[in-house]
Amino acid sequence: MGFRFTVLSSGSTGNATVIQNDEHTVLVDAGLSAKRIDQLLAERGVSGHSIDALFVTHEHSDHIKGLGAVARKYNLPIFANAATWEAMEKHVGTIAPEKRTIMESGETVSFGNMRVTSYPISHDAAEPVGYCFAEDGYKLSLATDLGYVSDKVRQAIIDSDVLVLESNHDTEMLRMGRYPWNIKRRILSDVGHLSNVAAGEALCELMTDRTKRVYLAHLSLDHNVMELAKLTINGIFENNGIFFKRDEDPLRETYYDRATPWDEVKRR
Repeated sequence: MGFRFTVLSSGSTGNATVIQNDEHTVLVDAGLSAKRIDQLLAERGVSGHSIDALFVTHEHSDHIKGLGAVARKYNLPIFANAATWEAMEKHVGTIAPEKRTIMESGETVSFGNMRVTSYPISHDAAEPVGYCFAEDGYKLSLATDLGYVSDKVRQAIIDSDVLVLESNHDTEMLRMGRYPWNIKRRILSDVGHLSNVAAGEALCELMTDRTKRVYLAHLSLDHNVMELAKLTINGIFENNGIFFKRDEDPLRETYYDRATPWDEVKRR
């Protein structure tokens, strides 16, 4: 029982995730070229023709770069809220009216036994959302591009069996980095991205006995490295009296240049 997922790519260079059960396959975001998405799908044994729907978190290019091309090639319905549709209209090319589905923030749609629920997040986009997937009592939550973890976000994603959570930057690396200050200020703001520390502090509240794995996602290529993110978060765990055996460490990696292995969303 349960369903599975693979993060095809995660980061400022492009984002896409596949969720699949026995009957349905859906894609969240298409922030790489259509050619690259096809390559990553093929590496995970997925045909674009098997995809049932494409869900959009928000209109930034690293989430919709290949959206129009992929949707047209595979004749996919696209799910996004009205504000996101308006914001991305000029960037995705022609989409047939019957393939445009408005899914407002907080709404749930179903594909067989798989339920997909969106929830509002804080980011500098028109109306950004995250998504939770549930089936047979199992839950996967995707939470990236977060300025901070609001009460609504916390309520939406707590008690996930598997959580994909942003750990975008190390604050000091960002402050000392090459970006102009206006961009640094945006990233550090409540409509920017979660730092390693913010991710760790949030996980102390979000992880329950039910949570088995947390994938650290959307890491900055300029202002973070995975080992630093893990070290920072594990340090926060220990400071809060949360300890894991080496073989029970819940933290997992995502990549900007390759897909994660398939992961079954179920309790072990």
